[in-house]
Amino acid sequence: MSDADLRARIKEMLVKNLMLQTTPDQIGDDLPLFGPNGLGLDSIDALELVVSMEKTFGVGVPNSEVAGQALKTVNTIHNYILEKRGETDHTAQKVNKPA
Repeated sequence: MSDADLRARIKEMLVKNLMLQTTPDQIGDDLPLFGPNGLGLDSIDALELVVSMEKTFGVGVPNSEVAGQALKTVNTIHNYILEKRGETDHTAQKVNKPA
């Protein structure tokens, strides 16, 4: 999946699962998701977002400190997903390699 495709899927997930009154193409990659200068998401939305990420991308968020960094924008979610998928792939490769 290309970077653009992943960002599009993240935006679609945000709109669908958080029932946002906007369209995916209206969400900028660097638009803050939380606070008055962005989408205005709140703590309940954050919980929904974490669950949605796990269901959609198979990537969990272990705690609020990680969430605070990973869930700032579409780009930070994108980078977090790639990082976590890379760790998973890397671990799987280690397990599958003969000793």
